[in-house]
Amino acid sequence: MNDNHTTPTQVAKDLVVSLAYTLKVAGEILDEAGHDDPLLYLHGHKNIVPGLERALTGMKVGETKSVVIAPKDGYGDYNEDDVEIIPRSEFPDEIPLEEGVEILVEDDEGEEVSATIVEVTKDKVTLDFNHPLAGKELHFEVTIVALREATEEELEHGHAHDEDMEDDEDWEDDEDWDEEEDDDEWEEYFGEEEDEE
Repeated sequence: MNDNHTTPTQVAKDLVVSLAYTLKVAGEILDEAGHDDPLLYLHGHKNIVPGLERALTGMKVGETKSVVIAPKDGYGDYNEDDVEIIPRSEFPDEIPLEEGVEILVEDDEGEEVSATIVEVTKDKVTLDFNHPLAGKELHFEVTIVALREATEEELEHGHAHDEDMEDDEDWEDDEDWDEEEDDDEWEEYFGEEEDEE
């Protein structure tokens, strides 16, 4: 068996990418990760928004790029139908009913989903189930800090493992776009994973 492995030099599917980045929306910095503490993600496995993933494909270690992501390739367009008015009486007393507060509520299937309180009246609460960055153009400054081959366990779990991340639960809420709607787009770009006979 040949155990010789070459160190990857370009971003490609199934590689673990160490990414330094700054995210700006409307000129305001919303998030960033430096070279000394980069984001680790598994490329081609929907760990980050589709538009950014496509832009990073093929980049080399040390390369820097400015990337502008349209809403449809980021967190989706803003959907007015995802705003709902709920009777205030349905909320437990311990939930802080204040505008701008993000809360978790249970949907019809019993799954917890995130919503932002946008208005509170004496008897009603208006919730916005859109992602906070839905409808926003995302401006990224990115640098590829390092690349490595993914382990079998990482490929099985579908995300990169870090020594500071002991629990897969940290990744459960990381899917901020609708996977079913975006599957065709991902398969077109990365190719369908089919068994060849």
